[in-house]
Amino acid sequence: MSEEKVIRLKPDRKNFEDIYFNGDQGSLFFSPTTKGKTITTIVVGALLLIALLLKDQLGKENVGVLYFLSFLFLLCTVFLSVSINNVSRWKKGVEGYLKSLEKCNLYEISFNHEFFNIKIDQQEEYNLWKDFTAADINDTYISLDGKHSYMFPRKAMSDKDYNLLKQTIQENIDQ
Repeated sequence: MSEEKVIRLKPDRKNFEDIYFNGDQGSLFFSPTTKGKTITTIVVGALLLIALLLKDQLGKENVGVLYFLSFLFLLCTVFLSVSINNVSRWKKGVEGYLKSLEKCNLYEISFNHEFFNIKIDQQEEYNLWKDFTAADINDTYISLDGKHSYMFPRKAMSDKDYNLLKQTIQENIDQ
């Protein structure tokens, strides 16, 4: 496979959106990144609320529990807000990329046994296969991770092209 192969992708926003925002991936509070922190914050907040309602029942020697729960709640909200910020920035980046796809006229992948290139309109990114560290191949998309990360939906190309890309990636990336 020394000759260069070229695959043209159909830059349909819906195909890419289905994969990027699969499940709760785009949710600020219940994405895989923030779900645990959200639940922990809610539980600690409920415990703090119960402790505040029962503060008259607590003796003066147990008031430290309120301070501890308040500190814990504050800590949880800080970690949750950092995670929400990260998801928000990721979502904003993905939205920008998806908007650029809507205006895209040419989206193609070219590769041989040494290199892997992406061309979107006039913008090109050149990569060597050794620059990629991992690949995820499944029935709905192929993703490549390394110096640059890419994701290609199966729906954006023909089955023949998808299988060719899949085979080439398996030959060139140690998984």
